[in-house]
Amino acid sequence: MQRETIKASEFKARCLQLMDEVKKTGKEIIITKNGKPVSKLVPVRKRPKSLYGAHKGEIKVKGDIISPIDTEWEVMT
Repeated sequence: MQRETIKASEFKARCLQLMDEVKKTGKEIIITKNGKPVSKLVPVRKRPKSLYGAHKGEIKVKGDIISPIDTEWEVMT
């Protein structure tokens, strides 16, 4: 994750622009005061209501995952 550091006075002047940038790029911005980090601007991550179907379209099944396999496992002997 990329992080950028910015002074509080500069953040105050460019707040809305920086919020749009964080939303677009996903990078975090550390806000400093007197050279010390005091706050962090991060993009909002939406959580699914349910884990069921959360990875739909991301996982691909290759081959038959339902039929039994012909290989006997050591634990079965």
